Amino acid sequence: MPDDVAAARAAAEEESAFSHPPVDPDTTAAYGDHPDQVIDFYAPRAERGPGGPAPLVVVLHGGAWRAPYDRRHVSPFAAFLAGRGFGVALVEYRRGTEGDAALAGRWPDTFDDVAAALDALPALARQALPQTDPRRTVVTGHSAGGHLALWAAARHVLPAGAPWRLDGPPQLRGVVALAPIADLAVAEKLDVCGNAALQLLGGKELFAERQPYADPALLLPTGIATTLVQGRADLDVPQAVAEAYADAAAKAGEVVGLTLLEDVGHFPLIDPVADACAVVAEEIAQLAW
Repeated sequence: MPDDVAAARAAAEEESAFSHPPVDPDTTAAYGDHPDQVIDFYAPRAERGPGGPAPLVVVLHGGAWRAPYDRRHVSPFAAFLAGRGFGVALVEYRRGTEGDAALAGRWPDTFDDVAAALDALPALARQALPQTDPRRTVVTGHSAGGHLALWAAARHVLPAGAPWRLDGPPQLRGVVALAPIADLAVAEKLDVCGNAALQLLGGKELFAERQPYADPALLLPTGIATTLVQGRADLDVPQAVAEAYADAAAKAGEVVGLTLLEDVGHFPLIDPVADACAVVAEEIAQLAW
């Protein structure tokens, strides 16, 4: 496909995904004192599965870990999942760099927040969504949020002494990572999202030092069921990034699912009117029930 045609299609997909008005949650709970340390909860709107409490889906939004992109842009996606019978916890976290919100990530705050949110989630969900079963939790995330979802499932294999390390595997049914920035080294080589991965870790001088604590491709095997969903036509986070993670998992002795969608770019995965979004819901369902 010619470059101009591919770019036009990608622009149309992005416009569609961002055309939906934000959807207010049923309730919001704080997991810390900072204004960004909050979780929006969406109650399931339908019954599905074998009955009993609904599974809980944790959503970590993307936006290259940059401050201008908050959770509101994926609230229609969260509401879509609620309409499919899931309870949904949409997590906000600190983004941007202290003094320069245009840069990606905030070390260590971004990771502090994701770890704290996941640790607080079972208790918060029991209060906010009593009709869900936190024991049937699936974490999903898009783009930079896909990176954070994979990282959240790998905290028990972080290096010894890491502040976010868990003693054992997190209580998750699985992870569904959507066009994830899953291999930070490959993302850095490909200049994904304006070298966001390099910025996330503090620049070239700190990248190698911090990578073992932050790169999902180095935190394997996790023992957590994991599926990656990737559009073959993705111009923002190319297919090669997901494939690199899947290859690293295989070398570590772990099988990771990789669902590749033809003629799909970056944003249809979180666009409620796109067929790709329905595929995502089915991938989540396969792990949740």
